[in-house]
Amino acid sequence: MQDLPDEALHQVAAYFQALSEPTRLQILNLLRQGERNVGEIAQACGFTSANISRHLSVLMQQGLVARESRGSAVYYSIADDSVYALCDLVCGNIGRHMERSAAQRSTFLKSTKASRRAG
Repeated sequence: MQDLPDEALHQVAAYFQALSEPTRLQILNLLRQGERNVGEIAQACGFTSANISRHLSVLMQQGLVARESRGSAVYYSIADDSVYALCDLVCGNIGRHMERSAAQRSTFLKSTKASRRAG
C-alpha cells in the first residue's frame, strides 16, 4: 500500500468493505464449489433472492464475481480466485489467534482452580 495515491487507497478500502459482510463471505464460499444462480445461492444461505442479489451486486462492483446470462437464468462465478488466498490467509491468522486465546483461558482457569484449592 506504500506510495499508493488516495484514489487507489479508497479502492482498496472498498474491496475490503465488500469482504466485511458475513453473507458475502458465505456467497464466496459457495461459489468456490462452482457457479450458481441467485436462487441456489439464496437457498443455500437461507436468505431471499433479493437480499442475495444486492450482495452479488457489491461483489460484482469489486470484480470478485462474474455474471453470465444463459437463457432466462443468470449464473454467478468467481472472477478473481486470489480472493481465496486472501481469505485463507486471514482465516489462518484468526485460527491461530483463537488457539492462543483458548490456551491462555485454559491456563488462567487452571491457575484460578489451583489458587482456590490452596486458599
